Amino acid sequence: MPKIAIKPATLAALKAQYISELSNVNYYLALALWSEKQNLNGFAGWFKKQSGEESLHAAKIAEHLIDRGELPEVGAIPAAKIDFNSLIEVAKYTQTIEGGTTEKIHAAYQTAVSEGDLPAQLFLQWYITEQVEEEAWTDELVERVSGATCAGGLGELDRHIERYLGGE
Repeated sequence: MPKIAIKPATLAALKAQYISELSNVNYYLALALWSEKQNLNGFAGWFKKQSGEESLHAAKIAEHLIDRGELPEVGAIPAAKIDFNSLIEVAKYTQTIEGGTTEKIHAAYQTAVSEGDLPAQLFLQWYITEQVEEEAWTDELVERVSGATCAGGLGELDRHIERYLGGE
């Protein structure tokens, strides 16, 4: 049985999103490393977990492409930012990462709509929903880090995250 062909612009958008998700893997690994250097092991664990989720997001795109007879291309992945001055800067950077991902997912969906690629539209709806969750957690991260202003507040927040991850 023939594969359902992906329209050219939709194919390009999905391939670009695959690279974007792989980039996010590196971005979150860099945040984990920064957190480890700061002795924020809870945050390091959380960012490692996020990196793993981004890897799964990339794998889903690769599977969709392969199922439709296309091969994802592993292109150049930008170097991740590693220098931060504070945890709030890191938290705000996560908002930038996820906000950019949302924009790219929405653009890919609009491309699939304009080309009438129904399978890609349905596939990308999962990512649209996922990005609502991703942006919500980055907003919460910024709020919690901003609110941890008393002496020892960031340390307690870090331990809370560590306990949370240990309970999963």
